[in-house]
Order: sequence, then structure tokens, then C-alpha cells
Amino acid sequence: MKRLLLLSLIVSRIVAGASDGFTSLFDGRSFTGWEHKGNWVIVDGAFFRKSSGGPLTYMVKTVPDDFELRFEWKVSKGCNSGVYYRPGQYEYQVLDNANSPYGENPRQSAASLFFCMAPSRDAAKPFGEWNEGRVVCKGAVIQHWLNGEKVIDFDYTDPKWAEEIELLRIRGADLRARGGKLWLQDHGAPVWFRGIRWRSIPADEQLARSEFTPMPVPSAALEKEKARVQQMLKAKEKK
Repeated sequence: MKRLLLLSLIVSRIVAGASDGFTSLFDGRSFTGWEHKGNWVIVDGAFFRKSSGGPLTYMVKTVPDDFELRFEWKVSKGCNSGVYYRPGQYEYQVLDNANSPYGENPRQSAASLFFCMAPSRDAAKPFGEWNEGRVVCKGAVIQHWLNGEKVIDFDYTDPKWAEEIELLRIRGADLRARGGKLWLQDHGAPVWFRGIRWRSIPADEQLARSEFTPMPVPSAALEKEKARVQQMLKAKEKK
């Protein structure tokens, strides 16, 4: 009975999404449109990463240039995962902030643009509880939302973010690149996703912008980050 009610809720969300411009990417019952290596299953209307094997990738079409993506996510204790939405390491970080070592650096915390931009605050729920994620991208503007709060809002052409953007570039991002596949990361721990849907943002739609201040990176975490950057740069030199 509980499972039937959950499936009914998912179907109602899909129908509602069709009327507000969103296209559902997951029907809660099948892997239609998605590709993986057998390590993901569907449990109670959600994608569940049960074992090692790689990401779950949406194959029907690439991510629109200007888009809004909405999804729900839940992590196990200590889990690290992510949602990738543009070519070259654009990752909405999915994390158990309290129990993962990644959580010590806000630029690696839940809803961060991983290894680039920290959220304005920790709005994540404890592991085992569902969170609502949202990504909005138009032109050079990137916004991340978590549980109804906009926690990132920046234009990557703004010189004030040059240091953060350099981190993203070192990680492998091409700011001009578009047309990547949407994929859900397998980083070695159980993680769940559901309610995945997106819409293209029309050219004449104006984004609601707001000033935001990223959470500061503690000194110890910053030193680790610098060491990792040096390792990444050395690896690039060897290629």
C-alpha cells in the first residue's frame, strides 16, 4: 500500500511537471532513457546506487544550454556523490556534510559547485532524509538551490570570482562548453535520487538574481585544497 501511494505521488508530479514546462526524466519505475552497468536499481520510486560500477547517465538528449534542473537526493552516512550537468566537471555536490571528510571544506559540501564555489550556508538535511536540489543556468550565470534556498548565485565572467573559476578550470571545466550529458555519480557509497526533471529556459526569461557570500574555507581545509591543486597541476604537466 505504501509503495502504491508513493508511485501515485510520483505520477502526479510528472503530470504537474508537464504543465509548468518541465519534462520528467525518470518515471519512478524503469531505467528508460538511462544507461548504467547494472550497479543501480530502483527502490520505492528512486534510483539507488547499490554497488560499484560507475555512473547513471541520461542518454535521451544532452542538457539544454540554458536550463533548470530539479531533483531530490538522499545520502547514506558519510556518502559523497554528485549530479553532473555540463561538460568538464560541473558538479552539484551531494554529500553527508557531517560525516564525510569532504565536509570540512565548504567548496566540497552539499550544494556546492564542487571544487569551485561554496554555498552561502549549510542547508542540507541529515543523512537518511530527502533533500531538494535545483540547478539553474543561463548564459554565464549559475545558481544552486538546496531545500528551497538559493545558496549559490554567480556570473562566472565577473572578475570577483576569478580565484574560484581558476579552481574549476584546473579541475577540467571549459566555461564555454555546453551540451554535456546529465549523470549521477557513483563515488563508492549508497545514494538515492528521484523526482528528476528539467526545462529549457527561454531567451526572454530573466533570472531572479541576488547577492551571495560563499561560506569561508577554514585554514586547515584550505591548505589541503592547495596541496590537491598542486597535485592536479603536476599531473597535467606529465600529460
